[in-house]
Amino acid sequence: MISRFGEEISISCDELRALVSQTLENRPGSLHKVLILPPDHTRLNSQAGPITAIAYELLTADGVQVDILPTLGTHNAMTEKQLRMMYGETIPLKAFKVHDWRNGIVRKGEVSGEMLAELSGGKVNYSIGVEVNRMLFDGYDLILSVGQVVPHEVVGMANYTKNIVVGAGGSDIINKSHFLGAVCNMETILGQTDTPVRRLFNYAVDTFLGDLPITYILTVVQQDYDTGKMHLRGFYAGDDVQVYNEACKLARKVNITLLDREPKKVVVYLDPHEFQSTWLGNKSVYRTRMAIADGGELIVLAPALKEFGEDPKIDELIRKYGYRGTPATLKAVKENEELRSNLSAAAHLIHGSSEGRFSITYCPGPDITLDEVRSVGFNAVPYAEMAAHYNPAELKDGFNRMPDGEEIFYISNPALGLWAYKEKFGEDL
Repeated sequence: MISRFGEEISISCDELRALVSQTLENRPGSLHKVLILPPDHTRLNSQAGPITAIAYELLTADGVQVDILPTLGTHNAMTEKQLRMMYGETIPLKAFKVHDWRNGIVRKGEVSGEMLAELSGGKVNYSIGVEVNRMLFDGYDLILSVGQVVPHEVVGMANYTKNIVVGAGGSDIINKSHFLGAVCNMETILGQTDTPVRRLFNYAVDTFLGDLPITYILTVVQQDYDTGKMHLRGFYAGDDVQVYNEACKLARKVNITLLDREPKKVVVYLDPHEFQSTWLGNKSVYRTRMAIADGGELIVLAPALKEFGEDPKIDELIRKYGYRGTPATLKAVKENEELRSNLSAAAHLIHGSSEGRFSITYCPGPDITLDEVRSVGFNAVPYAEMAAHYNPAELKDGFNRMPDGEEIFYISNPALGLWAYKEKFGEDL
């Protein structure tokens, strides 16, 4: 395993280039054809963009054919502008391929219902087809899976095998794994290294995809809340679970903020480059729900919000069923085949609700109406109106005292961590 890490260091551009080069050189055998699996622009701060660009440059300089398949999962295909924003200007557009999670996949095995019953404590007992993009089997000498380890609402800590079976995965494992996470209680999963969903993903890759020549590059990124700058704190590369476990140790230290008291009001800003749907923007809910006091309020400043789901069918389902809480969603799943066929949407509806414990107010820009936002179960106020009072340019991350004496807790990017009241998180880091 190759690693470079530390809570107080920032890996420089030159160091990053050297680490990527070392990772490629350590791979046994000659390379003729390589597939890179990086995240899309919704993980802009992961440093996966620069890593992908460095790897592409080094490999193609040696005459290697390199294809790049952004691991979209259920997200929209990236536009040219988003590709350039994420990966830079030097990679030819023809190198980028588009993952089709519904039709461009192949099934390589099945995880039994008995195992799912064991993982879920009897809450579900369906089998899961292990489906991944068929490109992974196109004769690549190396598959380079790149991404950030950070707290995640479905699997506990993001990336590693999740990038394979969800990012480049098919509908069955995406849908059913998300629902598994939802019924196992998000509060017991968030920020944890070992969870039922993580065990599922690792088992699926180890059992059915073990012959693939996968090397993982995992990063840990921390935001300096005084300057707003992102710092690459950790780089881990290897082909087994050790890289994930080591990355998790650092990510849990630098990406989880434990609070001594529960804020009554939390204000979260959604960067327009990253967040244009509630499918992504509800990280503001997931990553703060363990911090907000009962009866409190979450205000989501969402200037670029334009849709609910990144996938047309999921968008339709969110609009139809809304964020109504676990009992209502489970009832809808029981009564409606369209939700049973799209369990990731059902899981998202559960995750995106406060379960009535606190209120959620979305504040969109001009690309979606307030009535649309209210129709899915959120309160709604125009962005311009709310931002005039809670100005992102003037707030600092953490507790702020407003001119009128009100205290709020501000988060400039919910994708970068997890915030929790110490007593709710239930452990020391």
